[in-house]
Amino acid sequence: MKPNAPTQSTTAHVFCYCENTLPESQLHFIEEEYWLCDHCMREYTTTCSHCGEPILLENKAGSSETPLCNVCYDDHYNTCTRCGRIIHTDDTYYRDRYDDEPYCYDCYSRFERDGGIQDYYYKPCPIFYGSGSRYFGVELEIDEAGENDDNAEQVMSVGNRDAEHIYCKHDGSLHDGFEIVTHPVTLDYHMNKIPWAEVLKETRSMGYISHQAGTCGLHFHVNRDSCGDTNEDQEASIGRLLFFFEKHWDELLKFSRRTQRQLDSWAARYGYKDNPKAMLEHATKGSNRWQIRVYQFAQFQHRRIQNLPRNAQTQHPACHDSTCGQDMVTLQLT
Repeated sequence: MKPNAPTQSTTAHVFCYCENTLPESQLHFIEEEYWLCDHCMREYTTTCSHCGEPILLENKAGSSETPLCNVCYDDHYNTCTRCGRIIHTDDTYYRDRYDDEPYCYDCYSRFERDGGIQDYYYKPCPIFYGSGSRYFGVELEIDEAGENDDNAEQVMSVGNRDAEHIYCKHDGSLHDGFEIVTHPVTLDYHMNKIPWAEVLKETRSMGYISHQAGTCGLHFHVNRDSCGDTNEDQEASIGRLLFFFEKHWDELLKFSRRTQRQLDSWAARYGYKDNPKAMLEHATKGSNRWQIRVYQFAQFQHRRIQNLPRNAQTQHPACHDSTCGQDMVTLQLT
């Protein structure tokens, strides 16, 4: 049975929250109303994250992550209308001056950008397309024709006509554009299902450029677990992949259409070692970089915006051969 609120006895003793009678000196008085013994303090209270005072769990405002007394909640906090998060008044946003519904920054930003360009930190729940174990997420940066929500919506209407394949994000490295980002997709799905030709035609018709802008890159993200079943297998594959890139650096530099100076800024090499194991040890020395689930290829810059599918095809055999244990000592480009 739930304990009742205590009442003052006629003696020097007090009824505790748990209905035991104890000397007042052994009790704690909280919320200007309740007497609690040490046991009740541990079992039935928490601490207000704002003022630091103890409060009964049943009277708690806020959330389990941000417990608050009612006074502090009323004076200093709100609840986001959209997601239910507890937010400080200093971090509360309103859609306009006539709207009294409070929002956290994330939900406010989503309202502001729904259907258009999301902020740089936007990370939706990934949707995987295609059958297989290796998935590629593409980031294609385009510039010089406007960081414009209407343009982004038009690009997405083409790319997402059959399914939710792409979204658009702000990128601070661009002058006046945005980046197009895909959900994780197999190579076959990229080549045959996503309407890349139409997407790229649409961006060109709006005046966007990529290579010529000097600010854009083309990044491929690959899921780490496609490199092997165990951490040891994955690291061995990554070592072979690094060895491949270092051994064929000059050829890949030409293929990437970047200059050495650009690569030194955005995708600097680690330095060549004689074998994949030494290559991995050198690359990861003093770093936990490889304790990640996704590997990013950031070397490529495409001269023609329509060449994206060809660049995607380059990544798959490199990943495949590194996984299959090939040392990849030769490289042929057509």
